[in-house]
Amino acid sequence: MDRVYVIIVGILFILAISDLIVGVTNDAVNFLNSALGSKVAPVRVILIIAAMGILFGATFSSGMMEVARKGIFNPGEFYFSDLMIIFLAVMITDIILLDLFNTFGLPTSTTVSIVFELLGSAVGMATIKLARNPEAVHTIGTYINSGKALAIISGILLSVAVAFTVGALVMYLTRVLFSFNYKRNLKYYGSIWGGFAISVITYFILIKGAKGASFMSEEAVTWIAEHTGRLLLYSFMGWTVILQVLTWLFNLNIPRTIVLVGTFALAMAFAGNDLVNFIGVPLAGFESYKTWAASGVDPGALEMTALAAKVQTPTILLLFAGIVMAIALWLSKKARTVSNTEINLAKQNEGFELFESSQLARALVRISVSLSNGARKIIPSSVEGWMNKRFDASVAENLSAKGGVSFDLLRASINLVVASALIAYGTSQKLPLSTTYVTFMVAMGTSMADRAWGRETAVYRITGVIVVIGGWFLTAFAAFSASFLIALFINWAGIYAIALLAIVVILMLIRSYKIHLKRKSEYDDKERAQSYGELSSDEAILPECRDSLVSSILKISSLYDRVTISLNKNSRKGLKDTHKDVKALDKAVKLQKDSVFNFIRKLDDSKADAGPFYVQIFDYLREAAHSLYFISEPVFLHVDNNHEPLNKVQQDELKKFNLQLNEYLNYLVYILKSGNFENIKEALVKQQDLLKKNEEIRKLQLKRIKKGVDGTRRSMLYLNLLNESKNMILQTGNVLKSYRDFTIALTD
Repeated sequence: MDRVYVIIVGILFILAISDLIVGVTNDAVNFLNSALGSKVAPVRVILIIAAMGILFGATFSSGMMEVARKGIFNPGEFYFSDLMIIFLAVMITDIILLDLFNTFGLPTSTTVSIVFELLGSAVGMATIKLARNPEAVHTIGTYINSGKALAIISGILLSVAVAFTVGALVMYLTRVLFSFNYKRNLKYYGSIWGGFAISVITYFILIKGAKGASFMSEEAVTWIAEHTGRLLLYSFMGWTVILQVLTWLFNLNIPRTIVLVGTFALAMAFAGNDLVNFIGVPLAGFESYKTWAASGVDPGALEMTALAAKVQTPTILLLFAGIVMAIALWLSKKARTVSNTEINLAKQNEGFELFESSQLARALVRISVSLSNGARKIIPSSVEGWMNKRFDASVAENLSAKGGVSFDLLRASINLVVASALIAYGTSQKLPLSTTYVTFMVAMGTSMADRAWGRETAVYRITGVIVVIGGWFLTAFAAFSASFLIALFINWAGIYAIALLAIVVILMLIRSYKIHLKRKSEYDDKERAQSYGELSSDEAILPECRDSLVSSILKISSLYDRVTISLNKNSRKGLKDTHKDVKALDKAVKLQKDSVFNFIRKLDDSKADAGPFYVQIFDYLREAAHSLYFISEPVFLHVDNNHEPLNKVQQDELKKFNLQLNEYLNYLVYILKSGNFENIKEALVKQQDLLKKNEEIRKLQLKRIKKGVDGTRRSMLYLNLLNESKNMILQTGNVLKSYRDFTIALTD
């Protein structure tokens, strides 16, 4: 029996390391996004600062470990064997749940997940104990600290509304004060603003850090609490003077300084506040094991009242956990995926959107537009004009240029200062809250106030926020349900359940890794497609456009080849895989088409004649991709429905036609690569020969239909394939001609 619990403790610590990795991956969104979105510094520098904050904050976590031992349930009401099942169920659920959210790029709260996992597994074991002894006077309330759980839930929900409202209000007032051309105003009172902002962050560090620091004495913590006002005043005065002097001497960028300091502070707070979510449970399990091992009592009879006492976690363990998180922050690709979600929802400029519109979002936008129109009737036009100038993002630097920022440093600093202030105040008032929810909702509030959610983007951004918030409720429900069921399963099957669940966790992690790779590839394709419209120079746009067309035409040729070969072989799997790739190509080309207007807006007036040709290029390319899609889909459905395959004559015709089509498309690629447009005449000759071949095959098929040789479905499929092939041939030729005209108009 001793070996079983030694194994369980070992599993808990292995799960703790895994949880540190998946946890920092999701929570990185809290402290990285303002810095990454504003590109305040190179990514390497941002990660170094965040890693330092994590290591520093990890030592502040000792006082936070109590929630895992006694915050949600009453440990004295459970036996040692019960608690080990509870802790195992929590850790298994947490890893699966957080990794799932990471895979799909959705930020969620590790605090909410751990609270509801503890609640679910504890309720599961309490239910078993009540079922075993129905005559006892105990109830669920005897085992569960329901008051604490409800306080945590209500506090977190309240913080969501408060964070959004305060973020929007502060951003609005700040933008009115500074405008998007904030550098000019910073010369006059930038040091005062910076002194106030960094003082707030200092207050945040003291309140969030000192209280739980493993190396801070109670006297020092008490002194800080008693002299907080004086410390803040001195901090404000000191930082204001320092920033002003540095501005005079070195032309210091004050918003950049605020963002870097705020990034460090939030990273520190994350490690200090949320480390309990990852290692608190395994440490509680280890403490339980030591108590049981020293007692000599049967594991099913030892009441765990010992966990009610306060335990100081060794600093060395906290530092080790911090090192693991810092390494994971550098290496985790899923952390970038989660960050991209928030940055995409908050970006100032237009571009591809991660989310589609929803009915609720459209309704909210309609209400907002109606309210805005009503307000315009009341506000004097002169005031409205002045306000519009303050919110004119066109004067901001690099917001729309390639490689530019998603939002400026002023908004990034507001995100960090407001989030720091709210989290620090909530902590000082002993209000439970989620750092993820607060930082995300502050970022969304500042985005709305900054007019980043315009008429072109609002429905997509609001849908994204709704999806993320919906995911938060899903977190609570899934965490409770899964941990409840896993606890029951482990109690029923014992060591066999643990072994099976370990295998399930490994398989799910492998599966989610593959899913993430695919989603990451799709996201990268979208970013590349979007970048075509962000190019600003003639020298850049021509080679980028050419390479894009070459790649697309080669893909069309390859995919058409795969469709016809799989159709001749009647291969369902081949057609299924090919159709997925055809849909991906169709989406990529659509994104390229949607991004062309960004280039048109920046096109010099002297080159305006090139604009229509650039639009035509991607219009024709989109039509060619559409034709391929309308070939692939019915072909796959035909085979999937087990209809008659092509006969031998049709297969031979299609094989020869495919070879001729590939030769034609490859010749178009040759002309694009060489830039020798004199060969277009020969390409058009090849095009006409191919169209004649297409018409010849079509007439032969019609004759076979008249003779009653072919069935209806097979004939319809074959004629549709020929018709869409004809369209594809014409549109690819138009792509080449439009690129020629675009090149001439742009270079003349």
